[in-house]
Amino acid sequence: MRTLRAVRECPLALRLLFINQCGIDAGFYLLIPFLATYIGHDLGMSAAVVGLVLGVRNLSQQGMYIIGGTAADRLGPRVVIIAGCALRTVGFTLFSFGHSLPLLLAASGISGLAAALFYPAVRSYVSHESGERKAEAFALLNVFATIGSLVGLLAGSVLYLTDFRICALTAAGLFAALTVAQAFVLPAREVSAGHDPIVRELREVLGNRRFLCFAFATTGMFIMENQLYMLLPHGAQRVSGWGGAEAVLLSAGAVANLLFQFRITRSLEQRGGGMRWVGAGIAVIGLGFVPPLLVCDASPPRGAGDVVPRLLVMISASLLLYFGGMVAYPPVLGLIPRFGRERLTGTYFGLFYVLSGATAAGGNAVIGWVMDVGERTGRAWLPWVSCLCFGLVSGGAVAWLYRTRVLPCPYPEAGSAADAAVQGGVAQDALRMLPGQPRVTDDAADRRTG
Repeated sequence: MRTLRAVRECPLALRLLFINQCGIDAGFYLLIPFLATYIGHDLGMSAAVVGLVLGVRNLSQQGMYIIGGTAADRLGPRVVIIAGCALRTVGFTLFSFGHSLPLLLAASGISGLAAALFYPAVRSYVSHESGERKAEAFALLNVFATIGSLVGLLAGSVLYLTDFRICALTAAGLFAALTVAQAFVLPAREVSAGHDPIVRELREVLGNRRFLCFAFATTGMFIMENQLYMLLPHGAQRVSGWGGAEAVLLSAGAVANLLFQFRITRSLEQRGGGMRWVGAGIAVIGLGFVPPLLVCDASPPRGAGDVVPRLLVMISASLLLYFGGMVAYPPVLGLIPRFGRERLTGTYFGLFYVLSGATAAGGNAVIGWVMDVGERTGRAWLPWVSCLCFGLVSGGAVAWLYRTRVLPCPYPEAGSAADAAVQGGVAQDALRMLPGQPRVTDDAADRRTG
């Protein structure tokens, strides 16, 4: 009820964007989870081709986020969102005719570019429309994304049993409907005038050492989040011997997200602000890799008496990952626009997604290598401990940035004049470690956080 009430209290533009995000994720999960099976099994292509097609989609998406963000700043997020949905319509339609490698590669590239356009644009629009309630707005956006993913997975599972082309055309039709609806309904925002040349603005964003430190400090969150689709399913299937274990883990986390995401975000915002808790949230994500240590060395299950308790252990791990993400993710997105000028919000989001995507890809490669080493050497605990270390280091880094007042967010008042002097000195020392950054006084920080 709180979530529904909060949605009704939002401006019309935000409510439309929530519905749009739900549709985007529903369309994505209608198709993409079944793409590898379609290419490898139905079309009979090699695993190398499957990897190439999926890699092209990831590369075109992660590498082009900065284009989508910059375009949102200069053309307005509404135009870029509509263009992205229209491109996704074209890409998913091509998948329905994709019986040859060139068509599959074209469909993958176009679909990835579409996501690179609308994801930073949607976040930029939400940031502008939500004012000082950014974290709550991003929490609601996450809730609607979760609803869309559940609907898409369910519908896709049914449609794929008939024909993959039906999945592709249904998803394309959904994106076509989103394109038309947004063209007629989504209000246009006034675009900031007087932009500098693109190269100069990119240099400004890339030269913001505080932002780059924050982006790299949060990389552990995205590396670990990706393990919901790699390490956790592999571990769950191994200890339970059941191929449907991945669906159970994701479903349990999605239900928890629907029930608790907004409540957690609003509660933390009322207790000193969500950024105070981001480091702890990332650490909780890391702690989600502790329960599997209890069962990772177990022998193959002999019956339901073995499967159920082991599966419960893996579900607890999944829930810890989801709960840590519910704490950390909305305030992280809400903080990104505060690092620079409002007119560069889309560019900051675009660069943040480029960096997080690149580090997540590299982290996946590292975890995959560690998984292989663990299997060869009989150290099944190795990848789980590695992810735990990622979480603790990343959470500690973000907590340090917060405690030293490097992050552009409100801070609680000091308990005494002596405390204030000590904290101010720590902040100045921290900022001196970031070359090229201006000295920040408490007054300047107050003006910047508004």
